[in-house]
Amino acid sequence: MATITATDSTLDQIIRDNRVVLVDFWAPWCGPCRMMGPILDQLAREVENEAVIAKINVDENPFAAVRHQIRGIPTMKLFVGGIEIATFVGVQPLQKLKSAILQYAG
Repeated sequence: MATITATDSTLDQIIRDNRVVLVDFWAPWCGPCRMMGPILDQLAREVENEAVIAKINVDENPFAAVRHQIRGIPTMKLFVGGIEIATFVGVQPLQKLKSAILQYAG
């Protein structure tokens, strides 16, 4: 499965409806965010049965960014059972994110 796009109005439901969710807070003008795009697409394919990878544009969805205390982008937050478990700031290697997700999969 590819990454899914979240909005201010859908993010909470995505987190609630899926056991493991990695949310990428990003913006199109952000170079490191664009670098994370292909990594997250690959991650989504590799963990498609274990987790949902959601992307939310902070320029278009400022309320989610404020509510989740996003100070810089890219920031990825890992939610398990609706609870924030981990935060990753900046460009991250695929394997690091995949390992974090697989700890909670199954």
